[in-house]
Amino acid sequence: MRYPRHLLLLFLLGASTAGASEIVVQVRNLPETGTLVLQVYDDPNAFGVFRRPARELQYEIRTGQQYRIPDAPSGDIAVLVYLDENNNRALDRNFIGIPREPLGLSNNYQPKGPPSFQRAAFTAQPGSRIDLDIALFAVLGETGQWGVGLGAIGRSSPYVGSDTNVIQPIPAVTYFGERLQWVGPSLRYGVWGSDDLRLALTGSYRVGAYEESDSPALDGLGDRESTLMGGLALVYEGARGFTLDLGYEHDLLDQIGGGSVVARLSRGFQFGNLRLTPGIGANWISGGLANHDFGVPAAAATASRPAYHLSDTFTAEVGLGVFYEFTENWRAVFNVALEQLGSDITDSPIVDTDQVIKGFAAVTYTF
Repeated sequence: MRYPRHLLLLFLLGASTAGASEIVVQVRNLPETGTLVLQVYDDPNAFGVFRRPARELQYEIRTGQQYRIPDAPSGDIAVLVYLDENNNRALDRNFIGIPREPLGLSNNYQPKGPPSFQRAAFTAQPGSRIDLDIALFAVLGETGQWGVGLGAIGRSSPYVGSDTNVIQPIPAVTYFGERLQWVGPSLRYGVWGSDDLRLALTGSYRVGAYEESDSPALDGLGDRESTLMGGLALVYEGARGFTLDLGYEHDLLDQIGGGSVVARLSRGFQFGNLRLTPGIGANWISGGLANHDFGVPAAAATASRPAYHLSDTFTAEVGLGVFYEFTENWRAVFNVALEQLGSDITDSPIVDTDQVIKGFAAVTYTF
């Protein structure tokens, strides 16, 4: 049987939109003129970085207007609305990746960290109409985001006869601003960047490797003091959510007299209010730093502990970052890494294991 062409077209159109829904958005806190971008997400990982939306539309702002998203996907979805202040059809971000243009999310969710798809999501039935009321807000406010809490940094001991792991409680102060990021023992200050590639000054607190009382094998070597490190970092956000982080830091207080280059490749995955960020990395360690942590100077050599000198060396590591949002204000942060030491380090007479576990953990409240 042959069908009239117009009936066939109607049938195909109905089949193509049967699984779609329409979203009608009322947006508050809008200026009188400008450009508004609406995005729909159906992937928690894409929503976690506000990239790769399933649907995107752009509108010129008109007073009292409602904004429609036709053919939106059905199922669990979330909506992001942002004010494109410079008309570049991109959500501008600061050095840390935090949006700098006003935005709003479905359920009027206002995260103070990596956003949770679960908190912004709602269920769209096929062929349904959904009305949303979304208010725009500035993620960083006027003065940035401050947080306070309790934390700890730690490092396992690779030394002969030592069962003393270095664990040091610290106040967990956090700050996220237009250029400055301060999280516990480290900070970054953005000096240049685009949406994908950014350069920053960095600083971090490095815990001393050991005290000579930790083991008889360390007796006479002196305590290894904590110090402040400083340098530069380059961050590149690539395709599919991967981030490449390159950095160099040097001992600012000359406690060590050396520094290290760090390269990290990571990607975040969202599971409800939990975000996991596994990563791999490689470290170049200067001879000064390597000898500070693992060497034995000739003046401290003994019959059972010969002198040992290291040149520049490399280590590799795998790590995991954990971010859990209890509420919009309370969160827990945990970062741990397993560092694999090279044979030139493990050949040292004061080292008896080829792995070091190090990390940072904190619970904070963000204002």
